This record gives sequence, C-alpha cells and structure tokens, in this order.
Amino acid sequence: MTPPRTQQIPVVVLAGFLGSGKTTLLNHLLHNRAGTRIGVIVNDFGSIEIDAMTVAGQVGSTVSLGNGCLCCAVDASELDTFLETLTRPSARLDVIVIEASGLAEPQELVRMLLASENPHIRYGGLVEVIDAAEFDGVRERHPELDRHLAVADLVVLNKTDRVGEAERERLRTVVAELSRPAAVIPAVHGRIDPELLFDPALRPDGEEKIRQLTFEDLLREEAGEEGCDGHGDHDGHLHAAYESVDFTSDVPLDPRRFIAFLDSRPEGLYRIKGFVDFGAGDRDNRYALHAVGRFLRFVPQPWARDEQRLTQLVLIGSGIDAEALREGLAACRAEPGPDAPDAERAMWGVLRYVQQEPDPEDVPAEV
Repeated sequence: MTPPRTQQIPVVVLAGFLGSGKTTLLNHLLHNRAGTRIGVIVNDFGSIEIDAMTVAGQVGSTVSLGNGCLCCAVDASELDTFLETLTRPSARLDVIVIEASGLAEPQELVRMLLASENPHIRYGGLVEVIDAAEFDGVRERHPELDRHLAVADLVVLNKTDRVGEAERERLRTVVAELSRPAAVIPAVHGRIDPELLFDPALRPDGEEKIRQLTFEDLLREEAGEEGCDGHGDHDGHLHAAYESVDFTSDVPLDPRRFIAFLDSRPEGLYRIKGFVDFGAGDRDNRYALHAVGRFLRFVPQPWARDEQRLTQLVLIGSGIDAEALREGLAACRAEPGPDAPDAERAMWGVLRYVQQEPDPEDVPAEV
C-alpha cells in the first residue's frame, strides 16, 4: 500500500557572529510571517526583543508568543528533544528557525539536523548573516568565518546602508567568492523577504477561506507605504534583491536530464521547490523537491485520484538568468514513449536523494 503524504517542517539555521543582525532578522520574520506559524529555537533569550516577551534566562523553557508561534531556549544537547516537541501536531507549526549562538559552529547544527531521525523535519538551509560595516574586522578576529561562509546556503549581507556603493560591491564580490555557490542577498535592518526561507501562509488553516486579520496585517495597514516596521522600506522592495522563476510542464521530466540540470545549477540559485512528474519512472508517485543551496532531497508522494499530472517548480535566487533556467528545465522533458525498464533505471539518480522512511513501528506515537 502506498504510504499517505506526510508534511515535513523545514528547519532553518540562522547563524552569524555577534552584532551581525541575526536577532533583528529573526524579529523581522516574526513580524512579517503572514500567518505562518514559526517555532524559534535560540541559545539565549537575552537579546531577543519580542513585544510583550520578557524571558531572559529561562533556559529550557517553551514560550508562546501569542501569535501561533513558539519560542524555546535550549542547549545544543537538547535540540532533538525540542524538535520532537515542536513537530507534534498540537504545535501546528509551519517552519522552525534555530538562531545559533554568535560563537556557534553552524556546520555542527547542520550535521545534527541532517543526522536527525525525526521523520517530521527536513533541512531548510543555513543562513549566514554578515555585518557589511564590520566584515573585515570580524574576519580578522574570527578567521573561521571563511569556513562558515563555505557551508552557507544563503548569505545575508546586512547593514549595507552603513557602507558606500563601491565598498558594498567589493564586499559582495568577496563574500560571493567565499560562499560560492550560495546566493548573497543585501539587506538593511535584517529585512529580507520571508519567501526566501519559507512560504508565508495566506490561509494558515488550509480550508479556511476567510481569516481574521493578524497582528502583522494591522501593522501593514497602519504603516501603509512606509512598510510594516516603519523604516520606509515597503514590502515590495524586498523582492528587488532576488528573482523568482516559475516552471510548469504537462510532459514528464527525464530523470537523468533533470538530475544533470540540478547538478549544474548556477551560482546564486538558492532554493528550488515544487513537484516533479517522472512519468514512466514512477507512475504511482509525484516527487516533492526541496533544494536549498547545496542540499537536495526528493520525497515521493502518491498521486491523488484524478489529479492532473504536472511538474510545477519555483526557483529562487540572486543574479540568476531566468530565461536560461526555463530553457534548461524545458530541455529536461522526456522523449515520448520511453520503455518502463529503462525509465526505472534512470530513476536511480533520483532515488539517491530520497530519504529512507523509518519503520512505522520504530516511530513513537504522537501524544
């Protein structure tokens, strides 16, 4: 019997040295979540400035933020325990953000996530936040910054308002070289579009057609053209730093060609999401695709009865060639009439990126 579709919650690691603006970026996400329920895991509550929340020093606690989001202060050794708590259906979260300590080794958190046996999570990417005004000094004091950038999936070059245009371009070139092939996004006050990290929920409860206004909605209405945080940067301007490319095909994709496309994806292409129809390669399932930076995973999901069989993808990046990407994807379409055995062999490359499902008897029951 084909297993039912399961929802995996993306877990995003937010890293950066002290003063880079991680907490400012996190608060921006919390205030611009558009109904998305966010779980936040931090090492220390002391610097988090969330309205009506004074929880400094409460390590090991879970705090409701009053807007459907949760916040936890944990030690790294407790990470699995809190992920288990936050992924319970009763928490009803859509995304989890881990704010790493300013002196943390982010790659260790990434390894823990990739090695986690929690079937309800998927890796959502490592975001490294850089202070543009202090970059050279921080790099001199902390040479490990180069190593952090080398494993990042997305780099936010923050506080770009504090440097001139020539310096901004120099920094972007240096950071892009160190973080290749990650996308580098400039930002002021940590304001990036949440869509870079997760999908803001227009209808968080799925079937709900009309919902009550959220706190963020009211902030946007009050701010008007100024933007919801009052800094004069309207939401629409956040899209200027990156491009989004849509691709739809009613012809199945050839597995070998598509894997070759993914293996050669260009620098700056941060995220690919959507569903792929591999036709004769697997007639029973469509494949949900999650690609973040260097990370790639397919999740087979059974086709629903009478569901139209389409490949539908969204590609998000900075400095990407939209037309070239569409042409590359169009070239992945399968030739008509492939024989099933060859199509199944062609799927081997895809199956390398399918996470093995645990035995249901080994997965603890939800409480």
